[in-house]
Amino acid sequence: MFPAVPDRVLTELGRTEGGPDTLGLLVRDQDTRRLLVLRAVLDAAESADHAVCTPAQKTRLREDWALLVEADRGAAGRGTDGPGSAYGGGAESLTGSGTRSARAGDGSPPSPVGPARALLFQPLTGPWARSCLRGLDAVGTGPPGESRARQLRRDLAHFSAIATVAAARAGLTFTTRLTARSGVLTLPSLGALHTAASGDVAVEVRTAAERMTLRQADAPDVTVHLESGTGAWSGALAWTPAHALPGLLPSAPAMPLDDLDPYREVTDGPRYGSLSDPVTLDDAERKRWLQAWSGTAAALRSGGAQRLAEAVALLRCLVPLEMPPEAGGRGSCSATRREAFGALLSSTPADPVTFAATLVHELHHTKLAALSDMVTLHQADAEARYFAPWRPDPRPYGGLLQGVYSHLAIAAFFQRRALLLTKPPHREYAWAQHARYRAQVGAALPALVGSPDLTVPGRRFVDEMVATYQRMAENPAPRGHTVRAQAYVKAARTLWTRRHAALPRPNE
Repeated sequence: MFPAVPDRVLTELGRTEGGPDTLGLLVRDQDTRRLLVLRAVLDAAESADHAVCTPAQKTRLREDWALLVEADRGAAGRGTDGPGSAYGGGAESLTGSGTRSARAGDGSPPSPVGPARALLFQPLTGPWARSCLRGLDAVGTGPPGESRARQLRRDLAHFSAIATVAAARAGLTFTTRLTARSGVLTLPSLGALHTAASGDVAVEVRTAAERMTLRQADAPDVTVHLESGTGAWSGALAWTPAHALPGLLPSAPAMPLDDLDPYREVTDGPRYGSLSDPVTLDDAERKRWLQAWSGTAAALRSGGAQRLAEAVALLRCLVPLEMPPEAGGRGSCSATRREAFGALLSSTPADPVTFAATLVHELHHTKLAALSDMVTLHQADAEARYFAPWRPDPRPYGGLLQGVYSHLAIAAFFQRRALLLTKPPHREYAWAQHARYRAQVGAALPALVGSPDLTVPGRRFVDEMVATYQRMAENPAPRGHTVRAQAYVKAARTLWTRRHAALPRPNE
């Protein structure tokens, strides 16, 4: 089902690059995996004990899936998507089409997707699917507790909302019932209805002629008008529209700025322990996002045309986070989530250049995670024992590889800017950042190269990273920046060694 990764893909990605074919391969592979995860959710629900997933819930899942398939067919029939042969054929058509599209190195761009798959490929559908699988996995755990059963009810209700939005965007006329969670009904890519009552509230939805009527007990009807892309407008105060920023390029679609989806919250995972929480933006904060975003494309391009191209190809939504409390609220934080391919979580950007660097950093986590899903790069265990100058704690080999890869990309980004910029303050800042990140990579790279746990593809990938690091020496930073960067790394190593003296020192 998943073809071998061509050597040219390993070579391009190892250089922190990636042409259209390579980036398209990563995207198609991730979309295929998303459809397979969805199939796993449906299969797990069908086979679940009735104490976990009731017959009524199973029936509603089948109905929602049938609505998704009908939305796909309806979009194809109206000529709003690719070839009609990509649709139809029952429930397998969605999964089958996605699988066939993941061809390694075929040179074709990703096929257009209809409203059903567009929603299923949204990044935050991934965390929703994972939550569903966790709730449906009752093997050896006994009957579900009330908290788990309530979460599963909400997860399955969200799938109904996904199917409803897809059908509405496909132009279908129908009536259905949805359930708001904690007084909020989120309709992905459209917005959110705040119900008159709190708790889980039933809402009747009627769609016709690109309009949705939302009806609840003891409250006026809310009419929502669908728009192309992200968002839907309504004159009702109970409705909050989904927001989006302009596309990075004039030809690119708008970029969702998602501060509504209930699955944007990170609830577990060691990578996310220091992150601030997702936030709902007010008008002032949304304007600050727009100001930084408006200059981000130019800032990315100044670090190489490739940086802008990979952002256009891989980035699918932005999830705003609260400003971190440290440094009087002047700090920042960002992350990606492996199960949410294409999402970037970030506090409000300080300026376009800083945000461009954040995008380079996080999208290289995305690239490496996607590549690691396709090919085994190393067979190292998860023991945390490696020194990384950017972290106070020991890192496992996989974490070190991720960190070195993203820092190598930022070093390349700032070197290109330093060579391009003419104003001394901006140029010196870029050289300082380049020297810092390159020195950090140089301190950690030997541990990656010397590991016996690298596979053959992993060795090719890491060797290209080394070659990229070495080529940077052809245009060195001014000596003062280099000396300061090396002193910083030396001090970080000394402090790390004192803290973790009992650990072996594999970096040396």
